[in-house]
Amino acid sequence: MGVLEAVQRELKALFGSRALLGPERGVYRYDAILVGPEPLAVVLPESREEVQALVRLARKHGLPLVPRGAGSGLSGGAVPEEGAMVVAFTRMTRLELDPKGRTAWAEPGVTTARISEEARPYGLFYPPDPASWRTSTLGGNLGENAGGPLCFKYGVTGDYLLELEFVDAFGEAHRLSRQAYDLPGLLIGSEGTLGLITGARVRLLPLPRHRATLMAAFPEVGSLAEAVSRAIAEGAVPAKLEFLDPVCVGAVEDYLGMGLPRGHALLLAETDGDDIEVVQEELSLLERTAQGLGARVRRAQDEKEAEALWRARRAVSPALGRIRPKRVNEDIAVPRSRLPQVVREIAALAEAYGLIVAQFGHIGDGNLHPNILFDPRRESEERVWELAHEIARVALRHGGVLSGEHGIGLMKREFMREAVDGATLEAFRAAKGALDPQGLFNPRKVLP
Repeated sequence: MGVLEAVQRELKALFGSRALLGPERGVYRYDAILVGPEPLAVVLPESREEVQALVRLARKHGLPLVPRGAGSGLSGGAVPEEGAMVVAFTRMTRLELDPKGRTAWAEPGVTTARISEEARPYGLFYPPDPASWRTSTLGGNLGENAGGPLCFKYGVTGDYLLELEFVDAFGEAHRLSRQAYDLPGLLIGSEGTLGLITGARVRLLPLPRHRATLMAAFPEVGSLAEAVSRAIAEGAVPAKLEFLDPVCVGAVEDYLGMGLPRGHALLLAETDGDDIEVVQEELSLLERTAQGLGARVRRAQDEKEAEALWRARRAVSPALGRIRPKRVNEDIAVPRSRLPQVVREIAALAEAYGLIVAQFGHIGDGNLHPNILFDPRRESEERVWELAHEIARVALRHGGVLSGEHGIGLMKREFMREAVDGATLEAFRAAKGALDPQGLFNPRKVLP
């Protein structure tokens, strides 16, 4: 019996119909941006013990394991390589709330939105809220250290992790808090390259009593970025601060017909808290700053109108898909003081390359999502990737980083040679070698 036949027999014995060995494996070649080869097998474990058994099997046969949540990633982190087995965590969905302790224990397949939805009756919520929060899973969020619109005020996924359970490269399980050596902190953002997460305890916060929302329309994206930089320098700490450039605004208006001002860049801001006067005062600071830079400002009069304004931000991704069939979604983060220069340089690069670039993102946190839109039948993919590399260089020149929340994955792996010095890369490789000596966990991701 060959190795392949032996592996398939053992997988069937361990997982039965939850070991996918037929054509259905093809569905697991993709994330939201990239596609890879068909995996050797796809396994859907339902417990930590099953993950341990799978790791031991992979170790025995020297087979790579690629962890996967909902497949909503944007850097190729969950895309398999030739001969790899995909570990799909969507069956691990146990969620237990501790309202008195304001925590929740969740398995990796729990969707992000579900945590807040189940906490709401207790007056609590889970702040990390990536745009894909209704489909993305906690395991994937931890793997990428995902943020979302609330990240400026409330922080990102790693800021809410109290305890992590994971399976190491030897098939041993560990449940660790973040004391002394913060090994859970090392796994956050490691994109499944150091261990397989099987559970996490996260913090919950009390729901704020009041919210206020505005939309500001700017003549161009640079003045919008300048307004954000000034408002934050003056002490504004809004809960959400998001932007759409004119390309995004036009796409969303074509998609939804909301009456958005075409040809303008939009800033969406939300303040929150328990003191209504403080909430309104903070929104007024944002309003004055925006108007001082030529913006037209519209305040939401109630929750229904606020929800309508935020609908525009959530619609960006599907709306952009109507412009071109493919896109490369960049995810740079830069110091807020450099935002005006960065967004203008990216717009100039798009014009120079003759490609459509749509800019949006969590601008309060300096986290920008320049999307290069293209049709491979008409436009050169080689030039698309050249432009992606130039956009990454813009971030690095201005003291920024390659990724704010989407990860490095496959898409930006080679960019790491310019982003990180050689000694640091060797330290990363040493950490990988210590925790995954056979190199079986998500190989050839992150590190060039």
